[in-house]
Amino acid sequence: MNKSGATMKIREGIVLGGDKPVLFAGPCAIESLEICMEIGHTVKELADRLGFLYVFKASFDKANRTSADSFRSVGMEKALGVLSEVGSRLAIPLVTDIHESYQAAPVAEVVDVLQIPAYLCRQTDLLVAAANTGKAVKIKRGQFMAPEDMQYAVKKVRGVGNENVCLTERGFSLGYHNLVVDMRALPIMRQFAPVVFDVTHSVQQPGGQGGSSGGQRQFAPYLARAAAAAGVDGFFIETHPNPEKALSDGPNLIPLHHMESFLRMLLDAWEIGKKYGDDQL
Repeated sequence: MNKSGATMKIREGIVLGGDKPVLFAGPCAIESLEICMEIGHTVKELADRLGFLYVFKASFDKANRTSADSFRSVGMEKALGVLSEVGSRLAIPLVTDIHESYQAAPVAEVVDVLQIPAYLCRQTDLLVAAANTGKAVKIKRGQFMAPEDMQYAVKKVRGVGNENVCLTERGFSLGYHNLVVDMRALPIMRQFAPVVFDVTHSVQQPGGQGGSSGGQRQFAPYLARAAAAAGVDGFFIETHPNPEKALSDGPNLIPLHHMESFLRMLLDAWEIGKKYGDDQL
């Protein structure tokens, strides 16, 4: 299986698919500037010390919540202001999701990477709008998509001249409220673009709490280690100082005080994958 030599440039000196793993991490949703700064400052210090390239992640709008009663956003303008402030104060690149084509241009004025949610990975207009901003585009594999079919999402982005695109694995639906990660998907998708492993949503149980999503955080280390050793280019991790009180995806979040040990574990496994490379059978 031939590994693509493609990389994704996020910012000068920060490249996905290079010699260092890229860490996309932050809270699930923007709750406040204070929480975002606490998380961003802590994770940046860890990433710098351990050898990860760091991109701060937070969603300005959770448009795909299970229930309309769930927290969605502090408002687009305020949320983008928070992202801008975090990026400026900490001197770090940013990534956030977009759900509508019209959001691509204004959001791209603030962030370095536009993320396409898994449910929307086939939406041509959304992919093209993101690509046309010139910013890097991070596409999550849909829970309903075969890994080899994600090459067509990549082609939609590259088709308008944007080569900075990557794919993200977050598990596929197997029965109700359950996701399973097929590790074969990682090298399959790496034939087309750099690949990121979504630790957080791989242990999610969509709609599993009756009106909100549940999760099995206890399995995150096992899946993350396997993906790291399989040779992914980066990791997507949502974290929070108090997951039980987080306004979104609390059951899946890695507690902030556990992030150092979690990242050390990932780096050890990633070095194993790098050492052995891609054996051709």
